[in-house]
Amino acid sequence: MKLIVSGCGGTMGKVLTQMIQEQTDCQLAAGFDPREESSQSFPVFHRWEDWNGSCDGVIDFSHPDNLDGLLRFVGTNKVPAVIATTGFTQQQIDRIHKASLEVPVFFSANMSLGVSLMRELCVKAAKVLGGQYDVELVEKHHHMKVDAPSGTALMLADAVAEALPYQPRYVYDRHSVRAKRDPHEIGIHSVRGGTLVGEHEMIFAGEDEVITITHTAYSKKIFAQGAINAARFLQGKKPGLYTMADLVEQA
Repeated sequence: MKLIVSGCGGTMGKVLTQMIQEQTDCQLAAGFDPREESSQSFPVFHRWEDWNGSCDGVIDFSHPDNLDGLLRFVGTNKVPAVIATTGFTQQQIDRIHKASLEVPVFFSANMSLGVSLMRELCVKAAKVLGGQYDVELVEKHHHMKVDAPSGTALMLADAVAEALPYQPRYVYDRHSVRAKRDPHEIGIHSVRGGTLVGEHEMIFAGEDEVITITHTAYSKKIFAQGAINAARFLQGKKPGLYTMADLVEQA
């Protein structure tokens, strides 16, 4: 399986390119990164138009600004895409959905199997406890992470929101609210510091008891391996939008 890595010069991109080269069934065809020099063991391009080879898939761990070029490339070449970048606007997400009508697209804010399981547990908890427990979400990441809250935090909050018997509103800055907590809300809090890889804690706070569901990542390798597994999953698939739920179901 010949793979291209979009964002190969970033922190996740470097982890991913190394892990692809360690797989027995994968080959690193090329990397794309407008900031990265070509001093790699594989060809690196600054523009998608400069690539004229063949590949079996693209894995994107880059920046939302690179989305349009990526979608043009996979659409023109009919190549499956694994999009693991976060921080997209709703308009960009709509373009990803539109692209999935032409090619298989695996789109997830988090490529960890453990996070996918956490999502299912949070949905179950919301269905059982919803309406009786206050829901709060705390996410922690390293000080280099730009977007806040994290894409994973929003994914978890959205999943819980759909399972609750009411339509909650998200509160990101409780300091500015200066009022008693509305029971119909989900508080979302971001912590940035040091080299924290990633931690997400969903809190269901009730009368005299608290239930917490937590996932902690100790290495970025779990996200890279998940993305590679997603690229394998897309081989031979029809055009469509796929998520971690589809990968877990197949497993």
